Amino acid sequence: MKLITAIIKPFRLDEVKSALQELGVQGLTVTEASGYGRQRGHTEVYRGAEYQVDLVPKVRIEVVVTDLDADPAIEAIVRAAHTGKIGDGKVWSVPVDTVVRVRTGERGPDAV
Repeated sequence: MKLITAIIKPFRLDEVKSALQELGVQGLTVTEASGYGRQRGHTEVYRGAEYQVDLVPKVRIEVVVTDLDADPAIEAIVRAAHTGKIGDGKVWSVPVDTVVRVRTGERGPDAV
């Protein structure tokens, strides 16, 4: 099994959720996040004063999938999150040793 983590622009969340649902992904976790990459934030003007916005709002998505579903899920996230502009985000995966569904006690792929 794999844990896929994606950091994306917030307005692309609905597209990513739809793409994962089309693959049959049952559940995911979404967390509001903020950070920066190569864009290093941006400047804004508020009431005539210019100020630096160092941390850009992002959304962190986490989903656990089987090894066979990992590459298609990553590709679906990348396609759905892509705008072609700087700050589109990152997607990565890491191996998961154990998954347990708390309600039923199921383990492994049955718990995903």
